[in-house]
Amino acid sequence: TFCTTTEPSPPALATMVREGKGDYGYNAREDKYENLTAAGIIDPTKVTRLALENAASIAGLLLTTEAVISDEPEPKEAGHSHDAGGMGGMGGMGGMM
Repeated sequence: TFCTTTEPSPPALATMVREGKGDYGYNAREDKYENLTAAGIIDPTKVTRLALENAASIAGLLLTTEAVISDEPEPKEAGHSHDAGGMGGMGGMGGMM
């Protein structure tokens, strides 16, 4: 596996990562210890966590806000009901009532 074939040894690498400040870590592709964010390396777990934190923050803001400004929906026109025009009384049909 990766950790058993790297130099420095896995314990030394773990110590270097733990002692690093901010986003520093081990870039295995370049085989160097550097600022991972500056190198363009992102952590998918961190991305997901931040997205959830931001969504929860917005949801909490909306729940605790007393008023929200939004667009007013346009009123829909009432549908036309077509009455049976020209169907007036049907004379001569006795016994139907």
